[in-house]
Amino acid sequence: MTFENLQTVPRSEELIDQAFSRAARAGRAKTGLEAQQSMLQTAANVISDNLQNVTTSWPDFDTVDPFYYELADAVVPAHGDCPGGVDGLRKHLSEVMWAGRQAGHIRDEYQPKLRNVDVDLARKHRKQAFARLASVAEEVGDDLLALGEARDTLRQLPDIRPDEPAVVIAGYPNVGKSTFVNAVTNARNEIASYPFTTRQIRVGHVERNRIRHQLIDTPGLLDRPAEERNGIEQQAVSALEHLADCILVFVDASAECGYPVETQLHLRDELKERFTDIPVLTVCTKADRSRDLDADHYLSVETGEGVDELVDLAVEAVDWEIELPYEG
Repeated sequence: MTFENLQTVPRSEELIDQAFSRAARAGRAKTGLEAQQSMLQTAANVISDNLQNVTTSWPDFDTVDPFYYELADAVVPAHGDCPGGVDGLRKHLSEVMWAGRQAGHIRDEYQPKLRNVDVDLARKHRKQAFARLASVAEEVGDDLLALGEARDTLRQLPDIRPDEPAVVIAGYPNVGKSTFVNAVTNARNEIASYPFTTRQIRVGHVERNRIRHQLIDTPGLLDRPAEERNGIEQQAVSALEHLADCILVFVDASAECGYPVETQLHLRDELKERFTDIPVLTVCTKADRSRDLDADHYLSVETGEGVDELVDLAVEAVDWEIELPYEG
């Protein structure tokens, strides 16, 4: 997944403590000018390397898949005066990169001052360098804090893979979406939470013609009209536009789910208007109780009617082809 390898982001005070404690150990191993030089080198390197590593562990958002770009833009909150989303992340990363380079500049500026001078003067210069290094780390303290919070949020995103075909299952609560996903996949072991909802997403997989297809149930997103979604959820739906290769809209014709059929069909029509470039299929669920619906498929997980056939129908609608290497 795009964000799973993001490294832990240190707080500024942790970074300063680490740099100066390691510098103290390095200084004790030597004497005279060499001790002061070693302390400066160690402290500056710890701060510079750690800050640079924070920035390089993040992906280039210009090359991130649009699905994960949109999700990051949706779930990363604003921090202080800095905006949320990808723009905010870029600003925080830019500040931290500057600080990492600045620590290197301070090291290079003070190293010549610790040569060919008496130890007391060298110690004075080294302490000046330490104060400036600490100031640089403190200056990006809020940026490090924001990146740490963003990292923790993004690592919670479910492992959905944009390079694999995806069938998104929509429909009001209690129409049988998760029951179907559990019936045809191993989704019970693949449940994760979106950071913007207390409800959980179910991601299961089925294989057809040696191609793995993702079945994705997104409670909290595609189970109610657009006007009832908050801003973050709307952005998450935008992300799904980059991911979904087919949408199955489950409609309970018996209305035992607690929602009138007309209301369920209104959601179906809204999704058809939103996802214009992919197949949006109507599935009559609980078909053993009512089939009073003009649908693309009739399904009853309870009796087994149409379960495997629905998977085949979705796979056919996706019409995914494996990309083969170009042969000249």
